[in-house]
Amino acid sequence: MNKILILGGTGFVGTHLCEKVTRLAWRTTVPTRRRAAAKHLWMLPPLDLFEIDVHDEAALTRLLAGHDAVVNLVGILHGNEAAFTRAHELLPQKLVRACAATGVRRVVHVSALGAAVDAPSMYLRSKGRGEEVLRGADLELTVLRPSVIFGREDRFLNLFAKLQRVFPVLPLAGSAAKFQPVWVEDVATAILTCLQERRHIGQTFEACGPQVLTLKELVQTAGRLSGCERTVIPLPMALGRLQALLMELAPGEPLMSRDNLDSMKVDNVASGLLPGLQALGVTPTALSTIAP
Repeated sequence: MNKILILGGTGFVGTHLCEKVTRLAWRTTVPTRRRAAAKHLWMLPPLDLFEIDVHDEAALTRLLAGHDAVVNLVGILHGNEAAFTRAHELLPQKLVRACAATGVRRVVHVSALGAAVDAPSMYLRSKGRGEEVLRGADLELTVLRPSVIFGREDRFLNLFAKLQRVFPVLPLAGSAAKFQPVWVEDVATAILTCLQERRHIGQTFEACGPQVLTLKELVQTAGRLSGCERTVIPLPMALGRLQALLMELAPGEPLMSRDNLDSMKVDNVASGLLPGLQALGVTPTALSTIAP
């Protein structure tokens, strides 16, 4: 393995993966919509940043040519049906065609725990359709399905920590939903292992941490560690959906959407039907170990 293309490489997981890949002296290519916004990657040799739109199929195909493998980390958490379809289904379709045109067959795809075409949310259904697109192609494919990912720069725990600095109490929908948070470094290591070892081709792995926590417990942990723990008030689903709707109507990216609540109808924990991080030689790290 000498040259890797990482789609979504400027994001949270992508940044950690880029750091690991470049330590191996693999040539790494990362596309970005705005090169100036990827300053945190400028000092990572040997890494090439290209300012392109990965949804432009012709540009994606040109960029992919000459690589040994591609990692797809592109994903969105908020949006409508069209936005989810574009990011999670149409982009994999374009990637399949680009792989066929360039002869690149090795693909590591990061999906989501609970992804399925009959899942309760637009997000999870689109992730499921994206997996089906890739599995139906002539590729050497490995799929990772992580639970919620935590780390110093994550949006999840940091968001709830910030909210508790502002509000004296925190009304919370979906407070009983269960998660199995996984450390970003463990996810990045798992992706790297998949790239290094061909025996993982054709497999799907559930990337989960060792602890199962409710959303309420995660929020309380974020508050406690930030020194601003507030009282969490669980909301019934009807009120929670109203709260989420109001958040969707506010300017900017919503803190919580109705589709997020739909995703939480299914516990975000390992099914036990697929191999986990241990099968990749990664011992999952507990949130309680890292977060402090």
